[in-house]
Amino acid sequence: MDSSAAHRRSVFLLVLAAILWSTSGVFIKLLDWPPMAILGGRSFFAALLFFAYLRPRSLHWNRVEVLGAVAYVAAQLTFIMATQLTTAANAIFLQYAAPIYLILLGWWFLGERPKRVDLLVLPVIFLGLALFLSDDLTTSGVTGNLLALGSGVAMSIWFLTMRGQKSGAPANTILLGNLIGAVIGLPFFLRADLTPMSMTIIVYLGVFQLGLAGLLYSAAIKHTPVLESTIILMLEPILNPIWVFIVVGETPGPAALLGAALVLGATLWRAAYGARAPIRAPV
Repeated sequence: MDSSAAHRRSVFLLVLAAILWSTSGVFIKLLDWPPMAILGGRSFFAALLFFAYLRPRSLHWNRVEVLGAVAYVAAQLTFIMATQLTTAANAIFLQYAAPIYLILLGWWFLGERPKRVDLLVLPVIFLGLALFLSDDLTTSGVTGNLLALGSGVAMSIWFLTMRGQKSGAPANTILLGNLIGAVIGLPFFLRADLTPMSMTIIVYLGVFQLGLAGLLYSAAIKHTPVLESTIILMLEPILNPIWVFIVVGETPGPAALLGAALVLGATLWRAAYGARAPIRAPV
């Protein structure tokens, strides 16, 4: 497969990954478990999927993979803690400040200069996200806001380490991250209310929402610059509440609908542009 075809395929995989990741909110709302139990349960089932897919002969990871795995878990834990200490809107908005960090870090560590199209699209996306979350954004909950910012930094580090393994096997990082998450959260998972419905939800969250999406992302990041891939993944925070609206009936206001339209339009246009554009070597 030539580089242009591989890039188009990776853009498609990123959109699928964003759609799968975005389904977490509606199912977590239906699952009456503590956050640590959810972390442990879905990490356990995601790890099983990665083991079945990778079939590792040994469990050895290099420093980059360990750093990425720790950042992967840290991003999840700090986001869970942030949502408990500030509004969900604050947590989502501040976590998805990740592209700001990646503009500099991606250039510094990976030699991937930001493209003009990314610098044009990002302000539109942040405006749309601010409008979408405007009803619930607040300056209260300082500790939660700082944790959400930390989650964005951790997510950026994870993205960087994944892209840094574009010639290797980035899926190994997610396998280790899910193993860490399972070890941390499994004691809470085993004490949760394990009904048939709750087990169906947690298996879906682990195998599809976290596991399959992680496999799609680990395949896509090998052929897509880290900033471009993160912009496409900005579909996730918009689609997440949309699923909640469809299933639970939480209705967004006019500003939220306008914001959602801006983010969806900008990210899908960037994805389509990326699928058409030729790949150039980093400068």
